Amino acid sequence: MDWNNKVVLVTGGTGSFGKKFVETMLKEYHPAKVIIFSRDELKQHEMRSSGFNHPSLRYFIGDIRDEKRMRRALNGVDICVHAAALKQVPACEYNPMEAIKTNILGSSNVIDAALDAGVKKVLALSTDKAVNPINLYGATKLSAEKLFVQSNAYAGGRETRFSCVRYGNVVGSRGSVVPLFLKQRESGQVTVTDDRMTRFWISLEQGVRFVIRCIEQMHGGEVFVPKIPSMTVADLAKAVAPQAEIKVIGIRPGEKLHEVLISEDEARTTVELDDMYVVQPAEALWFGRDWEKVGKKLPDDYRYASNNNTEWLEVSEIQDIVAPIEEAFLKGKLG
Repeated sequence: MDWNNKVVLVTGGTGSFGKKFVETMLKEYHPAKVIIFSRDELKQHEMRSSGFNHPSLRYFIGDIRDEKRMRRALNGVDICVHAAALKQVPACEYNPMEAIKTNILGSSNVIDAALDAGVKKVLALSTDKAVNPINLYGATKLSAEKLFVQSNAYAGGRETRFSCVRYGNVVGSRGSVVPLFLKQRESGQVTVTDDRMTRFWISLEQGVRFVIRCIEQMHGGEVFVPKIPSMTVADLAKAVAPQAEIKVIGIRPGEKLHEVLISEDEARTTVELDDMYVVQPAEALWFGRDWEKVGKKLPDDYRYASNNNTEWLEVSEIQDIVAPIEEAFLKGKLG
C-alpha cells in the first residue's frame, strides 16, 4: 500500500497511541496529510511545541460526539484511525452516560461521517476488556466493535470498509500501572490488587506497527488480534520496584483476574496466522471471510486468555521493556 498520497485522520490524536502513530507516519510512511483530531487545545499546543510541527500535519479541534464536526473533519480523508475514547475504568463507572456518549455514540458518528465522506478505510482501536466485559468501559468497547463490524453492511456500493484491532494493555501509556508503580516505589511499597493477576502486554511501538499493518491488509469486518506475551502483575511490580514491598489490596470493582482476547464463542469464526488471529464476522453476508484461505481454524473451545498464554515474560525481560518508560518518567516526560 502506498501511503504517499493518502490523507490520514486520527481521532484522539494527542493521546499516547496517537502521538506514536503520527511520529511513525511522518518518519517512515510520509502521507500527504495527517490530521490530528482531538478536543483539547492545550494538548494540541503541547504536541506541536514538542516537535510535531511537520508541514503535512493539521490540528483539528473537535469532539467525536459532534457529528457535524466529524463530517467536516473527514471530508477528503482516505484513512481514519479511531483511537478516541474514555478508557479509565473507574471514571466510566462513575460517569456511565459520558462513557456511552463518547465510546458508543461517538463511534457511531465516526462511522456515519466516514460513510458520507467516502473514507476508504476506517480502523478502530479496541481492547481485551471488550471480551466478556464486566465493567462499563468493556461494554462500551464491545458495542463499538459491533458497530464497526456490522457497519460494513451499510457501505452498499461504497468503498468504505470498517475493521477493528483488539489488543491488551499498552506498557507505559496514560493510565498504565507502570507510572503508578514508579511513583509508589519512592515510598518503598507498591500495591497490587491480586498477586495471581495476569495481563497481556504490548509496547506502544508494537501497537502502532500492528495497526498500520492491519490497515494495509484489512478487507472489512475483521477484528485483528496480535499474538502478544503475558506477565503477572506481581512480576511487573518486582521489575519496576525490586526493592519495594508488594502489598496486596484486593481486586477492585470491574477488574478481572485474567484478561481474554478471544472467547470460546468467537473462536469458531477465528483463524490463526503466524503472528496474529483474525476474528471474522459471524455472518458471511458480505466481505471479511477471505482469511479462511490463508489461516488455520482454531480448535473447539479455544480461548486466548492471559493465563493460558504460551508466551510469558520473565522479570528480566519486563525490566528491559520498562527501562525507557522509567527513563522518561525520571525526566518528567512520561505522558
